[in-house]
Order: sequence, then C-alpha cells, then structure tokens
Amino acid sequence: MPEQTGDEEAQSADELFRRLTVSDVVLGTLATLVQLGHAKLEQGEGEQARLAIETLRAVQPVLEGAAPPEALRELRQATADLQLAYAGAVKAPPREEESS
Repeated sequence: MPEQTGDEEAQSADELFRRLTVSDVVLGTLATLVQLGHAKLEQGEGEQARLAIETLRAVQPVLEGAAPPEALRELRQATADLQLAYAGAVKAPPREEESS
C-alpha cells in the first residue's frame, strides 16, 4: 500500500471534516464521558463521576432530532447505568482497611 503524501493526508483530513457532523463528535465525546465516569467511580472519585452524569444529562436533550434515535437510546441507557453505579457506590459503606 503506497504511503500518502502530505497533500494527500491534508485532503483526507479535509474530506473527513466534510463528512463528520457535530452530532457525531458530541456522541463520541459523551461515550468517552460515560467510560470516564465509570473509571472515576472505580477510583473512588465520586464527585468526578457525578460531574460526568450531570454533563451527560444536560447535553442529551440538545441532541434530540440531531442524532440517530438508536444512538440516543444507547446513550440514555449508558447514562442510566452510570447513575445506578454511582448510586450504588455512594450508598455502599466505605471499605475498611485490613489490619495486619
């Protein structure tokens, strides 16, 4: 496979930006935010997870009519799963340190 020249790479990038929609980028960003929220919960950073949840909830209505309905359903489900995980983490008693 031949390597692309700088001009060809620039044209490919231009073509990508022409085809890409803002809703595609927002959906991708929100999917990353869901993953980050779960990671922050696992690290015990509940406030960071809460911020992810609140951001997800705030941005979703903006996507109505702009993103595919299936993508919105998946995003709502992922947000709900994160909220349930957050609620479970907040409700769970703190882990006790094992004594030696």
